[in-house]
Amino acid sequence: MDLNKVIPVAPNNCGWLDIRLNEKEMDYVWRCIKNKKEKFNYTLAGNITSSYNLMDMGDWFWMNVLKPLSSVYGEKFSNLGKKIPTNTKHPYKLDNWWVNYQKQHEFNPLHNHKGIYSFVIWMKIPKDIGFKKQKNIKISSHSNSPLPGVFEFLYIDIRGNPRTHTYELEPEDEGRMLFFPSQLSHAVYPFFNCDEERISVSGNIILDTSKQL
Repeated sequence: MDLNKVIPVAPNNCGWLDIRLNEKEMDYVWRCIKNKKEKFNYTLAGNITSSYNLMDMGDWFWMNVLKPLSSVYGEKFSNLGKKIPTNTKHPYKLDNWWVNYQKQHEFNPLHNHKGIYSFVIWMKIPKDIGFKKQKNIKISSHSNSPLPGVFEFLYIDIRGNPRTHTYELEPEDEGRMLFFPSQLSHAVYPFFNCDEERISVSGNIILDTSKQL
């Protein structure tokens, strides 16, 4: 056997985009948060009590951030909207987005979203909520792999085994954004011993069936 002729084959798989918002983009999202709308927590999977709908004024965030990222995702991985069975082609649009004020002990269990693409942005992460501090607190000492405050993706590998990818969030992750397929399962773990809130923004992108391409 000529081992030099052995060819490894790694099938294509979709992933996600990891982005850092710039100062102008962050300022805009903060303005939207300041002008937040009705409560949104009743739609969430977990027990986060303070969640509010946001409005994209003049579609600024869609045009300058989300629409370009939809194109980048299609270039890097696959245009997932093409897999939706429709008779005609439709553009994408921002369906909804909301701000979460996560308090200690609150969490979102493993879930996915309705849509084609979804995203999360971490706006404020107090230093006492950072993973390096949280993992050593007494309340987590019963676990050999504590995940306080972690954001985690879960997916299935080619052998049918569950795999995870975790983000151990720190204050320096403020402004970090993940852009991912809406059906990708993910979870938000609780943090402890901190009265400050962690502020994040999430949203969904869908096909705009009122318009045709």
